[in-house]
Amino acid sequence: MKIQNYKQVKETKAAPGVMMRVICGEAEKAPNFVMRHFEFEQGAAMPFHKHPWEHEFFVLEGKGVIRTSNGELPVKAGDVALVLSNEMHSVMNPNKETLRIICLVPLVNGKMPTAPAAE
Repeated sequence: MKIQNYKQVKETKAAPGVMMRVICGEAEKAPNFVMRHFEFEQGAAMPFHKHPWEHEFFVLEGKGVIRTSNGELPVKAGDVALVLSNEMHSVMNPNKETLRIICLVPLVNGKMPTAPAAE
């Protein structure tokens, strides 16, 4: 077992205005999933994309929007979202306050998957 504060984990830039921390995954010898913490500044967004794995979001703080092929869905602290495999999606923060989310993805061939280029 390993317990750590997420702030001890190095941040990396996931997109302009979006910082990511891999808080549980390969380094911790997690066998099935990767847990990531994202912080979105005002106006920041991930590219609109899809990939062959599902993943889940849990909104920790703030308000944001999940863009889908069918439109935009508002989310707020406490909300949970499931993105199915090959579903087009993006997370955006159009608000002044920081948006913080947890994102879970499965390990693919023992590694954290990376999304293909935006479509």
